[in-house]
Amino acid sequence: MTESKIYEARGVSSSKSEIHDAISDLDQGLFPGAFCKVLPDHITGDSDYCTLLHADGAGTKSSLAYIYWKETGDINIFKGIAQDSLIMNVDDMACVGAVDNLLLSNTIGRNKFHIPGAVIKAVIDGYEEVIAALAIEGVNIKSCGGETADLGDLVRTMVVDSTMMVRMKREDIIDLNNVSPGDSIIAFASYGQARWETGYNSGIGSNGLTAARHDVFSKEYATKYPESYSPEVPEELVYSGKHKLDDPLEGTPLNWGQAVLSPTRTYAPLIKNIIEALGKEIHGMVHCSGGGQTKCQKFGVGVHYIKDDLLPIPPIFRGIQKDQNLTLRDMMPVFNMGHRLELFCNPKHADQILALAKDAQIEAKVIGRVEKSTTDKNQLTIKHDGETLTF
Repeated sequence: MTESKIYEARGVSSSKSEIHDAISDLDQGLFPGAFCKVLPDHITGDSDYCTLLHADGAGTKSSLAYIYWKETGDINIFKGIAQDSLIMNVDDMACVGAVDNLLLSNTIGRNKFHIPGAVIKAVIDGYEEVIAALAIEGVNIKSCGGETADLGDLVRTMVVDSTMMVRMKREDIIDLNNVSPGDSIIAFASYGQARWETGYNSGIGSNGLTAARHDVFSKEYATKYPESYSPEVPEELVYSGKHKLDDPLEGTPLNWGQAVLSPTRTYAPLIKNIIEALGKEIHGMVHCSGGGQTKCQKFGVGVHYIKDDLLPIPPIFRGIQKDQNLTLRDMMPVFNMGHRLELFCNPKHADQILALAKDAQIEAKVIGRVEKSTTDKNQLTIKHDGETLTF
C-alpha cells in the first residue's frame, strides 16, 4: 500500500481533493493567484487596502504531545503545540506579504477527561512566548483572546486552532500568478537552528503528523493511550513503527519524540527582511505545508516547476522513509522533506536572498528553476537521489 493510500486509511487526505472541490465555486478574492485569499477592505472601504482572514491549526500533533506528556511529565511540550498552530497561520500569511501588525484569536477544544487546566495554561503560555519572540524580530502580533471549549463527546484529546487577520495595502500583495519561466526556485531549510530558535529543529513542521506518529512509534502506545487515535483506523496502521519516544534520532541531538514534536519553524522574520530588501522583485512564495513538495503545483499559470538540486533530506524524513520502506514518490506529497518555504524570483536576486538567509542562520540554496509548461496544466518535476518524479 502506498503512503497516500495508508494516509487515506487513517482518515486523512494529503491532496485534500474533496475540500478543494467543495470550495471550487466560491469567490477566490482579489488576487486568485495569491497563497491566501485576499478580500477587499471591508473595515474602512478603502480601495487601496485589503484584508486577510486566515485559519489553521496544529492538527493531530497535539495527540502525540499528549502521549509525550503522559510518558515524561513534561507539560511544556504543549507550548510547542501553540507555536505549531500560530505559525501555520503566520507563515501562510507571510507568503502573501503580511509580516506585521497581525491579529490573533485561538480556539482550544479539549476532552476534559484527559486534558486538565494545566495543559490549557501551557498552551496559552506558549502562544504568548512565541508572540514575544517574534516581536523581538519585528513581527508584531496582537492577541485578541480566544475560546476554550469542553468537547468530550467530539474530541479525543485536544485540538488547538488559530485564526489571524491583517489589513494591508493591495500594492504590497505577493501574487504567485507573477511566477514566470526563467525564475529561480530558492528553498529555505526547515531543519537546524534559526537565529530566533532556542534549539535544534528536526524540520517536521505540522503536516503529515498522522503519518509520522503512526509510522514512527510502536504499538505499545496504542495499548496505553487508545484515546490518542480514532478506533476506525485499521489496527495494523495504528502505531505501526518501531520506536519509543526516548529512542535517539541518529544525526540529531533529539530523541524521536522530541524530533516529531519539534515546533513548526517560522520564516516570518526572514521573509520580512527579504520583502524590505526586494519588495516586488519577489514573484511568489509557497509555504510547503499540505501537499509537501507538490504544493507549488497548485499556484502560478502555465508553468513547469523543476526541482533538481534539493537541500539534503534531514534525518527525520530519512528515518521515516527507511523504517516504513517508503519511496520518494510516497514521501514528497506528504512531507516538506527538508524545506518548508520556496521563493521564486529573477536569478539575479538569488545571492542577496541567500545572504539574508545566512544571517538568519537558515540553510538555503537555489534548488531549481521555472520553465513554461508543455501542457494546459502546471507541471512539476523533482529529481533527487537518482530518481526523476513527475507530478
